[in-house]
Amino acid sequence: MARLKEKGDFIKFLGTAGARFVMINQLRASGGLWISYKGTNVLIDPGPGSIVRCAASRPKLDPSKLDAIILTHRHLDHANDINVMIEAMTEGGFKKRGILFCPVDAIEEDPVILKHTRGLPEKIEILEANKTYQVGGFVFQTSMRHIHPVLTYGLKFNLKDTSVSLLTDTKYFPQLADFYKTDILIICVVFFLPREEVDHLSLSDAQNLISQIQPKKAILTHFGMTMLKAKPHLQAEELSKKLGIEIVAAYDGMSLDF
Repeated sequence: MARLKEKGDFIKFLGTAGARFVMINQLRASGGLWISYKGTNVLIDPGPGSIVRCAASRPKLDPSKLDAIILTHRHLDHANDINVMIEAMTEGGFKKRGILFCPVDAIEEDPVILKHTRGLPEKIEILEANKTYQVGGFVFQTSMRHIHPVLTYGLKFNLKDTSVSLLTDTKYFPQLADFYKTDILIICVVFFLPREEVDHLSLSDAQNLISQIQPKKAILTHFGMTMLKAKPHLQAEELSKKLGIEIVAAYDGMSLDF
């Protein structure tokens, strides 16, 4: 199982900010997730400051070593640095390399991915629901479409003998628990209390899902203002006691070593 330490194959949290106000004020960083596995490097959801967080990481993460970038959806807290990270992955466009995985609305009308950067990667693969994709040694599955204002898909993958899932932004619905059954559940928890009018998960939604999924470890991340005020690490401790499952709150720069 994973430990909170970086070495070899790992997942690194380049940011744990959720929603616009935490992102705008950079109360938490918003750089996304970096995964390194079997020599393949993948960046998921490069939000604002992703390239800065790579440079500030210890040890430093070199974007020119990326093999792929994945967007779960086009919202700016997940996608703002997508163009600069494509340029970094391709060394300013001089080396045509890497794969970009994204929902189709990220490149359609009013795209977040600019026309001039679309020609830089080796390939663009359009994400669709319930499909399997591969880059190098890294294989991942997409979820069903989430309930969110734009096309949004969560991810599931294996790192060595550990199954991991990333439950990204969505409104709660019962089918989520079926797809996200894994050893490690990374779950985006924006709200402390439910807000039915907004398509994001609350802490009580997270508790419900963790209880149903029964992962070996759950990691709360992508915090909005109300979650920050409630102190995510204390909420994670309380949930661990209630559910008898190891639950932690992610922090900027945290690594899981596999």
